[in-house]
Amino acid sequence: MNGMVKESTLEIKKQHQKSTLVNLLGTVILFLVILVLTSLGIIDGYYNGIIMLIYINIILAVSLNLTTGFLGQIALGHAGFMSIGAYTAALFTKSMDIMPDSIRFVLGLILGGIVAALFGVIVGIPALRLKGDYLAIITLGFGEIIRVIIENLEFTGGASGLSGIPSIANPYISYWIMVGVVASLYTFVRSRHGRAITAIREDDIASEAVGIPNTYYKVLAFTIAAFFAGIAGGVYAHHLTVLSAKSFGFMRSIEIIVIVVLGGMGSITGSVVAAIFLTVLPEMLRSFSDYRMLIYSVALIIVMIFKPSGLMGRYEFSLTKLIDKILKRENKH
Repeated sequence: MNGMVKESTLEIKKQHQKSTLVNLLGTVILFLVILVLTSLGIIDGYYNGIIMLIYINIILAVSLNLTTGFLGQIALGHAGFMSIGAYTAALFTKSMDIMPDSIRFVLGLILGGIVAALFGVIVGIPALRLKGDYLAIITLGFGEIIRVIIENLEFTGGASGLSGIPSIANPYISYWIMVGVVASLYTFVRSRHGRAITAIREDDIASEAVGIPNTYYKVLAFTIAAFFAGIAGGVYAHHLTVLSAKSFGFMRSIEIIVIVVLGGMGSITGSVVAAIFLTVLPEMLRSFSDYRMLIYSVALIIVMIFKPSGLMGRYEFSLTKLIDKILKRENKH
């Protein structure tokens, strides 16, 4: 019996290692493709700007999905954490111009994430005792309070905004930051902590009855989501080089939650796909400037009517499984 268990464990480990190697190879190939297309001039400054926005939206969507999708708590203040990370990282890099760009950029992102996470704990402990609409209202209020505070502080530039932020958000470094965030959250939701968070979503009372500390895991998920939102804000600040508190208002939080719902609550793959789709679609519709937002809204409504669970539901794409299926088909032929 023990021998069978050991064999099963070894098989699972081998599959996990194979999946990790395949996914790593896939991300490296995609990176090289982007690198080649950029060097050939096919991806110019305009497309690089869109790609940077895709990276930022992916980080925001997968982090919010941890709270909204996997934990099952509606949060409407994600832009607030993004703004905290953005301003913290920007103020740090502006004051540390003696450091090499890459080092101060990474340190700024980490600091922005930590400060956002601290606010996540402060807001999460009282807010996550509530459920449903009440939690949504509190997080919405938090986001608006942060925006108003930023507009009234001198060191953040006040209402006129913060300018002179160094343009050091390299698209190549940002790519690997985005990959690291997605990989970290994917690993986390499949750990025992992630399974505990999912159990809370399925049945709050039952999870507590079997010994899961609900409050701890709710605050943990909320804090991790805030941390990565802060990192996204840092990337955004050093991509745009100018910050305005108005950019982090209520509508920004709604945009992020729309990406999560459209992709599928509880699917990291869905958040990635939806972030790409909803970032590229408005740009594709620029030639129809008069009807752009109408077409954009209709597209969202159609998807939600015919696929209310989102584009991916709770399904996760597996590159390893896809390759295995292709190889099996070839062997059959």
